[in-house]
Amino acid sequence: MRTADPENADRHPAHRHDLIAAGAGVLLVTAAVLIGHAVQNRTGTLQVRWPPLLASWDPHLGPGTPAALTLAVLVIAYGPPLAARLPWRGLLAAAWAGSTAWVFSMALIDGWYRGVERRLTTKHEYLRVIDRFDDIPATLRDFTNHIVIGEPGNWPAHVAGHPPGATLTFVWLDRIGLGGGAWAAVWCVVLGSSAVLAALITVRVLADERLARRAAPFLVLAPAAVWAGVSADGYFAAVTAWSVALLALAATRRVRFPAVAAVGGGLLFGWTCYLSYGLGLMAAVLLAVLVLARTARPVVPFLLGALVVPVAFTLAGFNWWTAYHLLVERYYQGAGGVRPYAYWVWANLACAVLAAGLAAVAGVRRSASYAPGAVRALRTGAGAPRAGDTAPLAPAQRLALLVVATLVALLAADLSGMSKAETERIWQPFLLWLLPAAALLPARTARYWLVASVVPALLINHLLWTGW
Repeated sequence: MRTADPENADRHPAHRHDLIAAGAGVLLVTAAVLIGHAVQNRTGTLQVRWPPLLASWDPHLGPGTPAALTLAVLVIAYGPPLAARLPWRGLLAAAWAGSTAWVFSMALIDGWYRGVERRLTTKHEYLRVIDRFDDIPATLRDFTNHIVIGEPGNWPAHVAGHPPGATLTFVWLDRIGLGGGAWAAVWCVVLGSSAVLAALITVRVLADERLARRAAPFLVLAPAAVWAGVSADGYFAAVTAWSVALLALAATRRVRFPAVAAVGGGLLFGWTCYLSYGLGLMAAVLLAVLVLARTARPVVPFLLGALVVPVAFTLAGFNWWTAYHLLVERYYQGAGGVRPYAYWVWANLACAVLAAGLAAVAGVRRSASYAPGAVRALRTGAGAPRAGDTAPLAPAQRLALLVVATLVALLAADLSGMSKAETERIWQPFLLWLLPAAALLPARTARYWLVASVVPALLINHLLWTGW
């Protein structure tokens, strides 16, 4: 009988299947590169210079190179045993510090100006329109009039492509004296790296602490750091992750005031929906949290919290639905109307492989193998029905269901056709929740899987100019 315990899986042919899954990921990326270059050279319709990534060939070293290499070696060599031994709070602190250092070192491979300070000030970015938000209520009322290309003073691509919460973040930073690209970059990296903490806390309360500890090195050395440093999507990922973590804490009653945690999670989810239109799909992960905790108790306070931000923006004059439909029009006016769906619907997944890493690919395979048994156990209702008690599922099964729910959300985003290319950056809030799947891999192979994920990320950052 197949076991749901990853320790026992060490002696199972599942390890061979992990390697096959990783090999399939490599083949997918290779196909996306070869076919992508052929299509781009022939028609130019992919609208990227180094498909499937939005990047160009640019071999280089930088001041972040020694730091990135040193950090990678240290975490690979000492990360797994340290994660197993450190006190829990010490692990959280080390994970946040390690993730922040990893993202900054990767960004600094491109140098301080090009890799950090300038990233959020280019012509497509949020900081280009700070001066147009002098009167915030008036700008919100007028926001939708500048989304479509052809309208007077239409917004830059990223401002038009997101609800105004994203731009307002940088407006408020500017208002408190933290204006400019450097402060915006620090905000996105430091806050974005806290997503690692949210993921560890969530895995601990929904699965168990052992799996959370095993996931920690993979979260710290996430290949997505190539694009998290520096992009606002890292910040979006953190807000979304803390929404999930607070709901998990409330649902499992692992905090003193569960209702307050639920309201906080709802507030953050409401803010998430006004940072990026597509992140409403994270509702699939939130639903998985409730299913795993087997309770609906936090739903009402969560929804009350989630309504605050939409009500505030609506009263201020911004209509989310109107803006979204105008964004769809804007999307197809630009590259979205040229890029072929037939290529990007699967090449997007190749981008996800590069940003999540081969360890996550193998972990997702394990999750898919554990999920059917977990669903059967939930359907039979075996075990104690007490709310917040995650039994009868084994820890690996609980983690597997969380990963599968994330995969469902990611595939929905892919099939929508609204994320053709650049998913290595755009999907960071989803990819974060695939990384803990690596904890399902045999502990004795952890270092090998870390190498398999980190080396491609370092090569990408040193051989390509990604533009993010």
